[in-house]
Amino acid sequence: MSDRQTVYTHGHDESVLRNHRWRTAANSAAYLLPELRPDMTLLDVGCGPGTITADLAGLVARVTAVEMTDGALELARTEFSRRGITNAETVVSDVHALDFPDDTFDVVHAHQVLQHVGDPVQALREMARVCRPGGIVAARDADYGTFTWYPENPELDEWLSLYQDIARANGGEPDAGRRLRSWAHAAGLDDVATTASTWCFSSDDDRRWWGGSWADRVLHSNFAVRAVELGLAGPDDLARLSAGWRTWAADEDGWFALLHSEILCRVGT
Repeated sequence: MSDRQTVYTHGHDESVLRNHRWRTAANSAAYLLPELRPDMTLLDVGCGPGTITADLAGLVARVTAVEMTDGALELARTEFSRRGITNAETVVSDVHALDFPDDTFDVVHAHQVLQHVGDPVQALREMARVCRPGGIVAARDADYGTFTWYPENPELDEWLSLYQDIARANGGEPDAGRRLRSWAHAAGLDDVATTASTWCFSSDDDRRWWGGSWADRVLHSNFAVRAVELGLAGPDDLARLSAGWRTWAADEDGWFALLHSEILCRVGT
């Protein structure tokens, strides 16, 4: 493991996986889809439970899914098996030093990864190194500092501040979205197209799902563990924040929006 690797803020509790398995190529990688062709090979860095990866496997010739541990990759293998995906392989590797030769893949993709790594510029250098000339390095990350919601809720204000403190103590950067373009330039990528997109949760079902998942994550995920370990919150504080999420979710006027930044980098020929 690289000494630049961070502590993963979310962990793999059921409450986290419930959220991450909602992600698809359509709702999380739409900016990349027009660039894909059936003859391409694609590396998915930090694949998580593999739902996005499995979608991408249906659009290209072959995908390789990377995670830091074999246990994390087992989640993706289960998803591939469930969906009958046969053109995917899994490899344990650190994005700071990917275990692939230069110029291996046509596309190298990372979704919500660079906010969690110790050196995102080095990660992008490695992603570019293993990408073939003329290929694409693609990344999408949220920017927690832009999260917004209605109605006003002091517990959600406190949750956001706590999340940012924990993420930075873990070695990551929760406001990664606004930094993607600058990180790409620092990594030596010159041809960088930048876009933005949102997730928005406001219907009754969406509020129950989004608010309920975070109400549980505040209590049971690695977020909760680290909050206590770092002395930033105690069990009573976390219970209060969880209740705040449920109060927001129950309000028929509730609305929550998340801004993401996206980069498409064409690797030099």
